[in-house]
Amino acid sequence: MKYQIKSKKEYHQTMVLVYDLMNKGEHSLSEDELSKLSVMAEAAEKYENEVLGFGVLKTPNTIPEMVELKMFEQKISQTTLAEKLGFSPSKVSEILSGKRKPDVSFLKGIHKLLHIDADFLLSHA
Repeated sequence: MKYQIKSKKEYHQTMVLVYDLMNKGEHSLSEDELSKLSVMAEAAEKYENEVLGFGVLKTPNTIPEMVELKMFEQKISQTTLAEKLGFSPSKVSEILSGKRKPDVSFLKGIHKLLHIDADFLLSHA
């Protein structure tokens, strides 16, 4: 089933249908309804990202960019990040500003704390 949203009106109609299905509860939905919900949710997400600008504006290309994105998503300040990693705030600041290369302990810490993909960290270290 292909589903495409072409206008704000269609987006709002789709969201009403999505919320109605979600309010029924996942266990109460038929296979057809689950499939319809999945397709509509994907179309709504695509519309939000491409038209409404809800998506990530820029894909992180460096470790500092990824760390800052994850900090934003998890509402963690630089100071809190430094405390949780056991590093000085100045070390974290220097790494995030690009003045210092991240070391192995920093990479391990942000992998565990911020759930940053290890492949991303290895390919950008």
